[in-house]
Amino acid sequence: MKDAPNLNLPDQDGKVHSLSDYRDHWLVLYFYPKDDTPGCTTEACNFRDAREDIEQLAAVVGVSTDSIQSHKKFSDKYHLNFTLLSDVDHTVTAAYDSWKPKKFMGKEFLGTNRNTFLINPEGRIVKEYLGVDPKTHAEQIINDLKSFQALR
Repeated sequence: MKDAPNLNLPDQDGKVHSLSDYRDHWLVLYFYPKDDTPGCTTEACNFRDAREDIEQLAAVVGVSTDSIQSHKKFSDKYHLNFTLLSDVDHTVTAAYDSWKPKKFMGKEFLGTNRNTFLINPEGRIVKEYLGVDPKTHAEQIINDLKSFQALR
């Protein structure tokens, strides 16, 4: 386990969130490439639909390098019931080692990897999920949260 890097980012409503806001609670911090794209929409909607099961165990927070306005449109369009943070300069994304070289159609560029970090109430990363499957990820998170909390 290692300490989770701090964050200080605005959400889809412009409210700034920091890691300390989630002290004493479990946090599912997930990084995704882009609002309103197929995989990212699938992942967000799965977290939305699993909210009842997850919210008893942890808060869910999504992070991408999209703007506050983009997050607001995405959140409103899909009725997302959790926080989306805007990391336009990718500082936090890089701190979580999720800003990486990628390839698409033969071109290389830097972009966000689809990674999730399960952070315990003490602010420590207890599990990393790298390159997740957006279709099954929410279910995986619920199972792991239940396992971790059973150990406590």
